Amino acid sequence: MEPRDLRVSDAEREHVGELLQRAVGQGMLSLGEFTERMDTVLAAKTRGDLNQVLVDLPGIQIRPEFQEQNLPGISQASYPAPTAAAFPVPGQAAPLVIKGRVSSVERKGHWHVPPAIALDTVASSVTLDLTEAVMQTQVVRIDVSDYLSSISIVLPAEATADVNGVENVASSVSSKVRGGAPYGPLHVVVTGKVRGGSLNVTHPLSTRLRKFFNGN
Repeated sequence: MEPRDLRVSDAEREHVGELLQRAVGQGMLSLGEFTERMDTVLAAKTRGDLNQVLVDLPGIQIRPEFQEQNLPGISQASYPAPTAAAFPVPGQAAPLVIKGRVSSVERKGHWHVPPAIALDTVASSVTLDLTEAVMQTQVVRIDVSDYLSSISIVLPAEATADVNGVENVASSVSSKVRGGAPYGPLHVVVTGKVRGGSLNVTHPLSTRLRKFFNGN
């Protein structure tokens, strides 16, 4: 079997995504081109699939452990893939998958929130507002795989949240919501990876103002 026909792992796709992000920062790719290539990366099954998004990017090198060996005419490049969500858990339904590519993504009002959400976004503006949502469980898990997006998760006043499972790469991750073990009506656990973007877990403005004036 040729090395280019070998199956790729999530780590290889992840690595290629980081290389494409670097290419954007160096002016070699536009956001539109980045998005198109990331779609190819996320769907890639072999090293040959991944290599095609890197061959025209000078100076973008893959780590040695991911290099294709003895492939004449093909430049060495690298490979990644977004963190595979820890979903589905045995006995649970598959997560609700929400995708965005250079777009505005919003969920608000009386929308039905399942136990697990997989957020897959690139260069997008994302708002998940759970303040009026219909919950199926007390604990909601949100797994994020993001490049260059701004993500806001808005929770009701009584909710708690845990963002300790989020890995950020050249990004900001913050929570203005009380943490700790789930003991209220809603606890949101956010995991995954944010690259070159921001993720903020917060309460609605009215709740924040009330807490401010109450001295909380």
